[in-house]
Amino acid sequence: MSTATPTTSTASLLQRGPGQPRLPRIPTFSSSAEERLHRKQRLAAAFRLFGRFGFGEGVAGHITARDPDDPHLFWVNPYGMSFRLIRASDLICVDELGTVVHGDRPVNKAAFAIHGGLHASSPNVVAAAHAHSPYGKALASLRCAIEPLTQDACAFYQDHVRFAGNVVVLDAQEGKEIGAVMNGAKSAILNNHGLLTVGETVDEAAWWFIAMERSCQTQLVAAAAGTPVPLDHEEAMYVREQIGTPYAGWFQFQPLYDMILAEEPDLLD
Repeated sequence: MSTATPTTSTASLLQRGPGQPRLPRIPTFSSSAEERLHRKQRLAAAFRLFGRFGFGEGVAGHITARDPDDPHLFWVNPYGMSFRLIRASDLICVDELGTVVHGDRPVNKAAFAIHGGLHASSPNVVAAAHAHSPYGKALASLRCAIEPLTQDACAFYQDHVRFAGNVVVLDAQEGKEIGAVMNGAKSAILNNHGLLTVGETVDEAAWWFIAMERSCQTQLVAAAAGTPVPLDHEEAMYVREQIGTPYAGWFQFQPLYDMILAEEPDLLD
């Protein structure tokens, strides 16, 4: 297995001295089968974490991962299965229209419209996460953006958009419109709906969702307590360059992956 190096900005933030160990690296793979298994296992772990953090809302929500062998196919959770129970073997594979091509369980085609259209219009997106998390929904109802109030929130500074489409997305065309509006941004707030994040890895997309939900919570709490003072543009941009890179998103997911795997190893089944 070969490896990829961290980005320069993240490496500069986490500099190592002489004799200190290197940062972990994003893995690459010798075969598509090996990479597919890795993505499915990370996807199962992300669902377990979303369930633990309370992001599940009935049958709503998806995290998708593009198949490494066929970029027009995607691995996703079965319709109506609790995030808390999903294993790698439970994941189903669908095409851009939501037609199941591998697996014996259904997919929520209406909800998958967001992902199918987004992936179709954004070939560089490997994974996308969307769930009806409480603080994301609350901020979406206010129709405002995430402000750079904290270091963590700076990861999204000028790197997320608001999308004013239909509250219920039923058409893949609207998913394509979301991708066009995002135009390379890592995340979106869907008005009166919730949050959407993307990444070059499952780990990155899942971490951005977790961090974005927490940033929404912090902003709402701060606004309820008083008048928050955001960081200025220069400082917010500097911090984003350190903690808002694809590598930083991947890296920050690793402790959560290790934790959930240690506590719920059956997710790999």
